[in-house]
Parts: sequence; C-alpha cells; structure tokens
Amino acid sequence: MYQPPHFAVTDSETLHQLIRAYPLGVLITHGEGGLDANHLPFELDTGEGAHGVLRAHVARNNQLWQEMNDGDEVLVIFRAADGYISPNWYPGKHEHHQQVPTWNYCVVHAHGRIKIHDDARFVRRLLANLTRHHEAGEPIPWKMADAPRDYLETMVQAVVGIEIEITGLVGKFKLSQNKEAADRLGAANTLQDHGQTALAEAMLSPPPSLP
Repeated sequence: MYQPPHFAVTDSETLHQLIRAYPLGVLITHGEGGLDANHLPFELDTGEGAHGVLRAHVARNNQLWQEMNDGDEVLVIFRAADGYISPNWYPGKHEHHQQVPTWNYCVVHAHGRIKIHDDARFVRRLLANLTRHHEAGEPIPWKMADAPRDYLETMVQAVVGIEIEITGLVGKFKLSQNKEAADRLGAANTLQDHGQTALAEAMLSPPPSLP
C-alpha cells in the first residue's frame, strides 16, 4: 500500500481499535485457484502473538479452507468510514483555487499466516464469542442456546474455522492532514452537514485517535 508519512499510523492500539469497530474484513488469499477475496466478520484477540490473532469462519462449501495450507500468507483489509472531498469545501480554494478533489478514508492491512480449524469445538467457541459481542447492545441478546440443539449442531457442522496470526499491521488514515487547518476543518464541517459523522469526527481528531 502506498504510504505517505503524513497518513501513516503505527500505533497498535489505534489499529486494533479500528479492527474492533469495523470487524468485517476482506480476506485476500492466493490458493490453487489464484487470487480470491472473502468478506468475513472477524474476532480480534490481542492476547496472543506479537500483533494479535484474527479468527473467523467460512461456509464448508467455500473452497478457501481446502485450497489454503496452514502457514500460508494472507492479507486482511479493514476499512472504516470513507468519503469524497470536494475542493469547494476548502476555504483556501476560494482564495487561490489550488485544490483538487480527493477521497478520505481509514484502513488497516493485517498481514498474517492462516491456520484452518475443521473443529466443531473451535467453531462453537468462535460463534459464541462473536454472538456475545454483537448481541450485547440488544434489549434481549440472542444466544446460541436459544436455538434448538439439533439445528444448532447442523449449522456448526456447516462451517469451518480459520485463525490468522498477525505478522504485521499497516495503517493509513487519509484525513486531510496535508491540508491547512482551516481547510481540514471546512471539509470536516461539510461532511458533518452531509451526515457523514464518523469520517468528519475522524478528521477533527488527528491520528492516532479514532472515533
């Protein structure tokens, strides 16, 4: 990934925070069938490994788990809010007209090595953790025990677990840091007016912070 120094974020906690806030990652693999991409919700465990471990599951019918070998290198991309930035939103544009359109975004690339877990115990634990986390905000959180046991076992058998040891994290937060403060504020305020609150707040809070 092209990485100008003023957009680079290296703080591990900030990068982990983005992954937790936007857990739907794009898993990029290169197996027997060539390049492939799968969109999966990931669990991040920062208690293991130097940079943490990612866990997810795929459908048993997905060829990914059969084409990949334990230890193969993979890439997972996590993306936060993004949006178009018009030159008209910069106060400086109206003085000297030396501005062009751009696109702001925050992304984390997690490089790692994959391990396949065709293991019902691993899958149950993973699904329980994901469910507990994502149901936490519900008035009456759904739990796996709510489903009939035989139905649940059928669903568990229909998926395969994967685990990725993160070997490196690369963060890029392109938030108009290369612009004058007034221009950055003008663009952020316009995004706020357009309802793009998450991106606006990220621009107003210089990295490594993240809303």
